[in-house]
Amino acid sequence: QVQLVESGGGLVQPGGSLRLSCAASGNIFRVNAMGWYRQTPGKQRELVATITSGASANYGDAAKGRFTVSRDNAKNTVYLQMNNLKPEDTAVYYCHATIMDYSARSYYKQYWGQGTQVTVSS
Repeated sequence: QVQLVESGGGLVQPGGSLRLSCAASGNIFRVNAMGWYRQTPGKQRELVATITSGASANYGDAAKGRFTVSRDNAKNTVYLQMNNLKPEDTAVYYCHATIMDYSARSYYKQYWGQGTQVTVSS
């Protein structure tokens, strides 16, 4: 089985920083794109950032200039460095990955982490 586990969320003051991590583990053959999405109750899940296996990044508008996505392919881990956080960044942040496992080496499956809470407040 494959799973994604996020860490690094918490409470931070406006203007502060957090770094989120998401590690993929299990019966992994290959990890393609990874990324971060966020969601508040009753709202659609919003793109924060994605990064390909070749480290090409794509950002949602709210993340540009403040957040940086990176990855460590050897560890099957994606990171999100969040700087200059604002109250509107408060959300549950979900890790996403497209992964080929050993039971299906010819196609990718989509995986989601369970989410980590980020709260930006004084």
